[in-house]
Amino acid sequence: MKNTRNTKQTTIDYFNSTAEDYDKSHDGKFVQCMYDTIVNRVLDLNPKTILDLGCGNGNIIARLQKRLNADYYGLDISEAMIAQAEKRLLNVHFMVGDAEKLPYEDNKFDAIVCNASFHHYPHPKAVIREIQRVLKKDGTLILGDPTVPFKLLTGFLNSTMAHSNSGDHHIYHKSEIIDLLSQEGFQVYGWAKPNYKTFVLNAKLS
Repeated sequence: MKNTRNTKQTTIDYFNSTAEDYDKSHDGKFVQCMYDTIVNRVLDLNPKTILDLGCGNGNIIARLQKRLNADYYGLDISEAMIAQAEKRLLNVHFMVGDAEKLPYEDNKFDAIVCNASFHHYPHPKAVIREIQRVLKKDGTLILGDPTVPFKLLTGFLNSTMAHSNSGDHHIYHKSEIIDLLSQEGFQVYGWAKPNYKTFVLNAKLS
């Protein structure tokens, strides 16, 4: 089993190395199918303060800024990804940081987006509790992540995660991610699959 420090460092190293050409990389192309769904869900909420958790090079925020006037924050564990985001976008509060220790005060955000980063987190409950802390009581989490069609295949993939060279930690199937969020006080709604290998959901504090 991969230890926590190695998982995080592998993630940092991988995304630092791919930051400049991320959009052309396999990962960059993989996540694009979720962008429109996530952006439309944010627009439906019309939030005033938005955190993109695991923001990468800022692709989600770039799309949102064209359509929504809001106070934007982006956090990522990769220094190089944040550097790319800062080159591209103005008027965004970008920061390098760990999702398990968010550098924000309680009850700050109307909406939190977490797109294609949750499966990298070795302590998902710690991250959910931090999301819960910084999200306003009537705020919404919009979570998008990879998945696979069958529960059995999810188990097989997770058995190989110790050998991931990109810091992948755990792939979630539908009931698993809903149960995890529910255990931490979230009510999940709006489950959808942009395609067979990704999902997007909304979650509000119960």
